Amino acid sequence: QVQLVESGGGFVQAGGSLRLSCAASGRTLSTYVMGWFRQAPGKEREFAAAISWSLGSTYYADSVKGRFTISGDNAKNTVYLQMNSLKPEDTAVYYCAADRYLSFRRVANKDEYAYWGQGTQVTVSS
Repeated sequence: QVQLVESGGGFVQAGGSLRLSCAASGRTLSTYVMGWFRQAPGKEREFAAAISWSLGSTYYADSVKGRFTISGDNAKNTVYLQMNSLKPEDTAVYYCAADRYLSFRRVANKDEYAYWGQGTQVTVSS
């Protein structure tokens, strides 16, 4: 199994920045599709960003495109989500997810991911 541990959440003012980290067990980054999802209170879990190291591809939800950047450090088996120009509507628990066999065209579908971290809280105040 794959273990994922998120960190880096916190409280920021609107317009501020945070960088989230997802530490994965094994050599996950080189062989898995990795995604970031978020869930606000009373809302469904929604896609934010995904990366495939082997394909050299990234993909973003329209709501975060231009503000968030997903990246990875293969040597550290760690995926990052750099979040800039944060808005109050970005407030949510952010989850890291991974799947070995997922087709990259399905990366926005949360039901396609086999492994999930526990989440880290991001709160953006106005």
